[in-house]
Amino acid sequence: MKTDRSSFEIFKSNVCHQVKEQGELEFIKKTILSNEVQKLYEKKWYPESLYLVAMVDYLCRKNSIPQYGGYNKLRQCKLNDIIYPSSILTLYLLSKDENVLEESYNKSIPEFKKFNIVESEVENIA
Repeated sequence: MKTDRSSFEIFKSNVCHQVKEQGELEFIKKTILSNEVQKLYEKKWYPESLYLVAMVDYLCRKNSIPQYGGYNKLRQCKLNDIIYPSSILTLYLLSKDENVLEESYNKSIPEFKKFNIVESEVENIA
């Protein structure tokens, strides 16, 4: 098993590609059955773990499926700092405009935002 930790941006991209390749329902099933969320959490890779919970919850809502109860404890967690996509951070650093951060936060998918992860582009991948 590979234990090298990639950047969070690469992790997010890989997850989005998995959803696209596997299909939403298969992704939900495989994620739950693989116990990947718990494995990442035990490594203290909290952003990755919570990102997967958010993705599963989002896809469940999108497909009118009840949320998986096994993640209930993790749903009480929240990252200390908001994680913005690198593209948003770059735009903010170049513009010095706080509205860039605020707008991206407000447009974020609720299942991600509750964990302090700004995400709005899960379907728009190449």
